[in-house]
Amino acid sequence: MQFYIKYKKYSRKLHTFYLLEIYFCKNEWACLLQLFTNLSSFCRSLAVGHQYSTLGTQPILCGSIPGLVPKQLRFCRNYVEIMPSVAEGVKIGIQECQHQFRGRRWNCTTINDSLAIFGPVLDKATRESAFVHAIASAGVAFAVTRSCAEGSATICGCDTRHKGPPGEGWKWGGCSEDAEFGSMVSREFADARENRPDARSAMNRHNNEAGRTSIIDHMHLKCKCHGLSGSCEVKTCWWSQPDFRVIGDYLKDKYDSASEMVVEKHRESRGWVETLRPKYTFFKPPTERDLVYYESSPNFCEPNPETGSFGTRDRICNVTSHGIDGCDLLCCGRGHNTRTEKRKEKCHCIFHWCCYVSCQECVRVYDVHTCK
Repeated sequence: MQFYIKYKKYSRKLHTFYLLEIYFCKNEWACLLQLFTNLSSFCRSLAVGHQYSTLGTQPILCGSIPGLVPKQLRFCRNYVEIMPSVAEGVKIGIQECQHQFRGRRWNCTTINDSLAIFGPVLDKATRESAFVHAIASAGVAFAVTRSCAEGSATICGCDTRHKGPPGEGWKWGGCSEDAEFGSMVSREFADARENRPDARSAMNRHNNEAGRTSIIDHMHLKCKCHGLSGSCEVKTCWWSQPDFRVIGDYLKDKYDSASEMVVEKHRESRGWVETLRPKYTFFKPPTERDLVYYESSPNFCEPNPETGSFGTRDRICNVTSHGIDGCDLLCCGRGHNTRTEKRKEKCHCIFHWCCYVSCQECVRVYDVHTCK
């Protein structure tokens, strides 16, 4: 059983108080996500910045978070400056998950004020759990890397190791983002919990690493031209992460092609150890960049508190689509309702020299289709 915390803020006259509340949750990653979320809001309420490590309260913040295992506690104290970036990374990971699954039966729903931010969905070793681990780990690596390049922390900065000789017509400049440092932070912090010799820890470690690897694989040169009127007489380039949407699209493809595994037990000197092997030997075995799972997903058609399914009733569907977001599949064969909806939109926009745009306001009628 794991636990996480919530801070509640109270003010009286000129003094502000923070009340620590402890909650329990079953799934370790869900607990970690909730911990990150609460840590982020707590850091914002204290206006934590570069100067935080000099305030003499560094052990108090990390030590007051009971959800941390000892390795995470040490990491938090050593890297307290970047902990808000860790929290931000989990946030963008969840947002990207909700975007990628917006037309699916399971749409990455989060639960407010719940003991587990995703409910029981992550309790099973399903494709959905694999994707959440990968996208959250990638989000942490992404946010920390970007924060370091922006100068938000004094313990990290630009990457100076992977430049090499410049190419023809350009030279190195700007600030190359250090994706390896961001991946290290994600690995050291998130994987600290996955040290058990069981199949679920092996699956989580694999999918966490697949998420982080996707960041490094998508690093690319970003260039800027210098010269009169953008003539590009001089071009400077640096290593940059892609937009996180690119990572989300990539990992969504990995979700669709995830490899099903089976659990094997064997005895070692430290005792019984569980490992994973591909269920189907005639398929290509998964690489370190693929997602893996070993339990089947529920169909998510009907509400089920045991599996964490909310069902698809009242979900908006696409009546013209034959895909999973279409009314036939999303509504699980129950049919759909149609209603009309009026929306105010800007229309007949005109550009005026110089320099503004004026628009009229039009009312348009749309058909909205929802699952029965």
